[in-house]
Amino acid sequence: MFPWCRRKKKDLDVLEMPSIPNPFPELCCSPFTSVLSAGLFPKANSRKKQVIKVYSEDETSRALEVPSDITARDVCQLLILKNHYIDDHSWTLFEHLPHIGVERTIEDHELVIEVLSHWGMEEENKLYFRKNYAKYEFFKNPMYFFPEHMVSFATETNGEISPSQILQMFISSSTYPEIHGFLHAKEQGKKSWKKIYFLLRRSGLYFSTKGTSKEPRHLQFFSEFGNSDVYVSVAGKKNHGAPTSYGFCFKPNKAGGPRDLKMLCAEEELSRTCWVTAIRLLKHGMQLYQNYMHPYQGRSGCSSQSVSPMRSISENSLVAMDFSGQKSRVIENPTEALSVAVEEGLAWRKKGCLRLGIHGSPTASSQSSATNMAIHRSQPWFHHRISRDEAQRLIVQQGLVDGVFLVRDSQSNPKTFVLSMSHGQKIKHFQIIPVEDDGAMFHTLDDGHTRFTDLIQLVEFYQLNKGVLPCKLKHYCARIAL
Repeated sequence: MFPWCRRKKKDLDVLEMPSIPNPFPELCCSPFTSVLSAGLFPKANSRKKQVIKVYSEDETSRALEVPSDITARDVCQLLILKNHYIDDHSWTLFEHLPHIGVERTIEDHELVIEVLSHWGMEEENKLYFRKNYAKYEFFKNPMYFFPEHMVSFATETNGEISPSQILQMFISSSTYPEIHGFLHAKEQGKKSWKKIYFLLRRSGLYFSTKGTSKEPRHLQFFSEFGNSDVYVSVAGKKNHGAPTSYGFCFKPNKAGGPRDLKMLCAEEELSRTCWVTAIRLLKHGMQLYQNYMHPYQGRSGCSSQSVSPMRSISENSLVAMDFSGQKSRVIENPTEALSVAVEEGLAWRKKGCLRLGIHGSPTASSQSSATNMAIHRSQPWFHHRISRDEAQRLIVQQGLVDGVFLVRDSQSNPKTFVLSMSHGQKIKHFQIIPVEDDGAMFHTLDDGHTRFTDLIQLVEFYQLNKGVLPCKLKHYCARIAL
């Protein structure tokens, strides 16, 4: 028999074997179709995803897989939900550039992936997630952000212009205000700084070549903010030899080093805040107001359409109440309200004395006193052994809003504590002194007139009552972990 006959018989034997079901039918196809079906590929209109890393103040981090069109507000909302934080609209995403010592608030509407695309490959830049109580404070209290001596108008105005009207002009008016004043500018390619008169207009930032003259022939263009962002210096004196600690700069929206920066420095925090706020308003305009009024609008699916917003408790919503009678009533007389507040403080003190050591024995009393003196260490507003400068840095980071505070150990007196708080764009420090009465230890801010068995009682009291402080305690500074 010929060989080809043998092969044919073998082939026939193979064909006669029972067929085995194919476990991958989708891979079987005719020569005229694609090997893999279209269903195995992602849809053309699906959003690409990217992994980002977000840091907290204690340098713990969390990796998130996010879509390419996710906004800064969406990232904050995602972290709030994952970590079960309370959303008070102050959570913010920061862009931190350590190699040049600057950072900025990423606006809620900005695309995070677009921000990351401007970073260089070798730069160790970071995204930080923390609170910023001053992010939209200029909408609530514009009088703290636009000092009268720094604001002027290109056209004549009838009568005085209030800070609220100035804010309205920044957002939607054609009659825009001008911010002017002296700033220290770092000369390009040099280490020296020069004090120059600057003028901020809608078209950009200019400086005068002749004193404080605003004539067009004396004004030179310094920087625009359409294709650049304004950053705040966090290490200006150390990295750039700045004359003060209130530096800020313009950085183009591209990867670059210190040579691309246009460094400026103000004489005080109030001045820097005014310049940076005005630049943000001129750059983003009405979008900032929409972010403030509608904080839950986002592009990606991470925006909390299904999450009801938290109702914030303002200072005006807290009133003195009298529950002694059959019906409760609001105490409208300020003198009566003050006496009720003092009585409440005394009641807390008595309650605190009985909270621990109820057996009345000397041992129980001493244990109670020791526990009361240390019970504050677990509170988020207490920062153990941090310096005065570190306390000020933390408060500035989280916003110079009235009532932002923290409590820390005193460095000058180991037995006392210090309450550091913000008021009127300034940081003030109040010493908390321990006093002893009948063998029991108390804390006081007013030389013993109002006493508290522990720091928790003290903080709770001044959150409801102004007392000897310039304002009530509102927002605590805390280092959160992701």
